[in-house]
Amino acid sequence: MARRGKKREVDQSTIRAPYIDRKIGPLPVLSQEGLELIEANADRILAETGMEFHDDPEILQIFAEAGCDVMGTRVRFAPGFCRRTITATAPASYTQHARNPAKSVRVGGSTSVLCPSWGPPFVQDLDRGRRYASYEDFTDLVKLHHMIPWLHHSGGVVCEPVDLPANKRHLDMLYAHIRWSDRPFMGAFIGAERAGHAIDMARILFGADYVAQNPVLYCVSNTNAPLVMDANMSGALKTYALAGQPVACTPWTLTGAMSPTTVAGTLAQVLAEAMACLALVQLINPGAPCLMGSFASTMSMQTGAPTFGTPEAGQMVLAAGQLARRLGVPFHTVGTLSASKLPDGQSQQEGTWGLLMSMFAGANMINHATGWLEGGLVTGYEKTMMDADLCGKVARFFDGIDLSENAQAMEAIAETGPGKHFLGSEHTQSNFLGALFRPDLPDNNSYEHWSGAGALDMAQRANALWKQRLAEYEDPGLDPAIDEALQDYIARRKSETEDRAYF
Repeated sequence: MARRGKKREVDQSTIRAPYIDRKIGPLPVLSQEGLELIEANADRILAETGMEFHDDPEILQIFAEAGCDVMGTRVRFAPGFCRRTITATAPASYTQHARNPAKSVRVGGSTSVLCPSWGPPFVQDLDRGRRYASYEDFTDLVKLHHMIPWLHHSGGVVCEPVDLPANKRHLDMLYAHIRWSDRPFMGAFIGAERAGHAIDMARILFGADYVAQNPVLYCVSNTNAPLVMDANMSGALKTYALAGQPVACTPWTLTGAMSPTTVAGTLAQVLAEAMACLALVQLINPGAPCLMGSFASTMSMQTGAPTFGTPEAGQMVLAAGQLARRLGVPFHTVGTLSASKLPDGQSQQEGTWGLLMSMFAGANMINHATGWLEGGLVTGYEKTMMDADLCGKVARFFDGIDLSENAQAMEAIAETGPGKHFLGSEHTQSNFLGALFRPDLPDNNSYEHWSGAGALDMAQRANALWKQRLAEYEDPGLDPAIDEALQDYIARRKSETEDRAYF
């Protein structure tokens, strides 16, 4: 295993990048007429039905002052208002800065940033099974993600550490991202107070002046489909927007339950919700970075359970990418989603479909690129490593075909000539390390060799690999003065309130 790990380091050192710069263009599924129809329907929803913003009078006042029709908590928008507000000031791209400048990510245009799974209360591995996640799991996952070259971002709630108080654990999670990784990370996003804590900690890390001028966090603000945003989400949105930090305005929908059962109906609702929230970001702070998000999937018409990797989910993400580009904002979506309970064939079939569709949609930020199981209830250690190989394959594929003189290999073809092989040629010797992508987990040996080595399936090989990667973890370090200031800040914030529910 050690020998294989060393070979991997040599191979990937020449192709590792802080984000994917896609050389293969997006795949359109809607014509121009189709896009215009979906947006017209979204405008109709916003004008006739409107959207509700609960328990946040300031948000309602912002909309009212902008000329929107506000009745109670319901806001209605004149046709074209949201588009004009968004396109007037929303940036088409931005850079989220990491504490290690070499790992800052560009968001927008042809770039794609892969982020790990986040949100699950459970974790799973072959040794310990499915269990409630702990803070030890959280830090292990941050370290594991840090060691995966095909991820570009440390993420957010990579699992929910339920051994810490629910009202304070966001502080520990933010600290873990800052301390154990030097990649960009996500801010806390449930409520204005937690968002404020994330911005405070970013100011300690980067400096207040730097944070005032540069995106260093990002927030996902989900709607409560259909057509509702609650104060927890709007409070975080408002806090990040005021601080000039990116907000991904992301409707979360399951067709047939939270949106119509049809693709076209769901797309109109998703666009309506996203445009209302994107317009809100720009009304709060014109020019603040924002992303159109879409987490739209299907559900079983037999059981009502979420389903992933379906053709309709693929159509929805491809079309949502087109709609985001039409608005001129970056696109945020999701990756290797699966309803499977184990890192098995179902998990990889569904996950592969989801990630490829998001990449072909031209997504700029892709959450849940690794680790997702059981419809988002579980982050799997083995699934993380299996998905990491998939992320590497996707990165290589979207890098496009090399047409350099070396890649054309005309001299090698002439020197080798008819009827001979290229195994010993100088060209092969010079290019064998980097010419072809080599994933970590597949077994390509003979049956006899595989059987003699223990007849391990991919999940079992992934089990050994995540342990190896954690053993190889390289601490990026942190300035002791910054570390001390962060820990002091966390201690002071924790002392202000009593611990509340752990689950």
